[in-house]
Formats: sequence, structure tokens, C-alpha cells
Amino acid sequence: MRNLLLLLTLIILLTGCSSSKITLDYVFPSKKEKSQYIDSYNLTLKLWDVPFEEIDVLTSYGLAHVIICGPKTGEPVILFHGTDASSTMWFPNVKEFSKEHRVYAIDFPLEAGKSVANRIKLTNKETGIFYNEIFDHFQMENINLVGVSRGGWMATYLAVQPDNKIKKLILLSPAQTFGGIQNLGKVLSGLVLKLYPSEKSLTKFFKSFSSEPDKIDSLFKNQLFLAYKYGNSKPRLLDMTRFSEKNLRSLKIPVMVLIGDQDIVNDEKIFVKAHKFIPNVETAVIKDAGHFLSIDQSEIINIKVVEFLNKN
Repeated sequence: MRNLLLLLTLIILLTGCSSSKITLDYVFPSKKEKSQYIDSYNLTLKLWDVPFEEIDVLTSYGLAHVIICGPKTGEPVILFHGTDASSTMWFPNVKEFSKEHRVYAIDFPLEAGKSVANRIKLTNKETGIFYNEIFDHFQMENINLVGVSRGGWMATYLAVQPDNKIKKLILLSPAQTFGGIQNLGKVLSGLVLKLYPSEKSLTKFFKSFSSEPDKIDSLFKNQLFLAYKYGNSKPRLLDMTRFSEKNLRSLKIPVMVLIGDQDIVNDEKIFVKAHKFIPNVETAVIKDAGHFLSIDQSEIINIKVVEFLNKN
């Protein structure tokens, strides 16, 4: 708990010092810097080896940028990215995910990406409304959620809300969902990158979060570097409290939780809680994978996710 409080304190200080000026774009105050980031985003998006379309959906809390691919008749699969990684991070997975399912990757509006919030802060309830308005816009039913890291926490939050349309929940090393931080020192490499953006701090960051940092495409690395360097993201970590026993027991839907064996956020201890409280849960440790397990071991993740989605 002490480590978590220290991390949150540092994040508050960090996000507070990055920009005190309130502008229409709360993540990228500089139009020039945002333009550089968007150019990099578009280059990374070329790694998506499938036809896709980009659609902006107007919600009560801003403009939601959604990348869509897969058959129109397929069940919806919603992808929630990790902090500042944006929807482009799914480039090693989206081809397999979208073979039979209609995939929607949504940029979180208060982090680096193409979505834009209309206010500087969103509560959990407001964020839930933001996503549900997107679901309603596309008239979704039988919704499958796939979330990584902070995105895993958000997917879980939506799934524990009453009267939702969630069919299955897939969590890839979800942050703060079952427990705290496994290796605070390595997690703090993200804060070092934000405070002192450089090639050295970027290299250290990827070595901490990935088991195969040299294999990660340089286009994505550069995009994430610009997100940390120029973005004034607000991932709402203070609102990411652990889910209660009551919350987890309310998950009557099939749930799968995967972590990497070199994960710096979660370890196998979280499975004890998952199996104790979630009625229908599957868990697994992915060998030779870090916190970026969907990239580190994309082939294995793709197989497990698709098999889980296709189960009756």
C-alpha cells in the first residue's frame, strides 16, 4: 500500500507540472507537438495488417476516436489499451481478433491518442457513460471486452455495472484490479521517461515493461515516446481502486485473466483472488512475457483470446 501511495503521489506531481494552462485539448496543449504525435500515430497504424476504418463518435464527454475492423456481422470485441499506448498498440493482435469478430479499438480521451475530452477530468461514472454511449451509437449487443493494464481495470469496471451488455471479459495484466504493483522500481521507469524523455530513458522503460524490447516495432516505440514527451495524460490512477469481493462475485460472465511470467505489475498471487471470487474464471501465466504481453507473445495471446471468445 505504501508503494502504491508513493507512486500515486509522484504521478500527481508529474501531471501537475507538465502543463498548468487549460486548453481545448487537455492532453496536447501545443498544436505543433500534437501534430507530431498524430503523424507518429498514423505511421504506427500502418502496422495494422487488416482493412480498417476510423470513426469519430460524439459523446457527452467529448469526441471518441474508434478504429473498426472485422466482419460487420461479427460479435463486437472492444479493445481497451494501456496508459498512453493508444489503440495502435493492438497491431500484433488485431488481424486474428477480427477474423470472426467486429473489433472496435477506442482511444481513452484523457490520454495520448485521437479521442478528445471536453473537460479536464472524468469520474469513473462519466467514463462509463462515455463508453456506453459509444456502444449505443453502434447498437452493440453481446459485447466482449479485452483490456490491458489500465484498460483492463476500465473493462472490469464496465463489467461490474448493473444492466450491462457484456458477454465476456478478457484481462491482460490488469492494473489495480486484483492487487497492487509487483515491482515498483521498474514501474517508475515510466515516470522517469515522462520527466526526462531521452533515448536512454525510453530504452530503460521498454526493458522494464517488455521481455522482448528489441523486437517491438520502432514506429510504436517512437509514438509512445512522443506520448510521454508531449502528452499531459490524466489516467485517473487515484480512482482505480481495487474491486471489492462483492464486485468480483457479481461477474457471472466468463472471465479470462492472463499475465506474463516477467510481469512487473502482477504476479500469480492475483489468481488466488480471481478464483476465489469470480464464479467463471480462467487464468494463465504466459511464458517469456512482460507487462506488454500482448506484444511480447502476440501469437500465444492471439490463440488464447480467440479460443476464449469462440467458446460457447
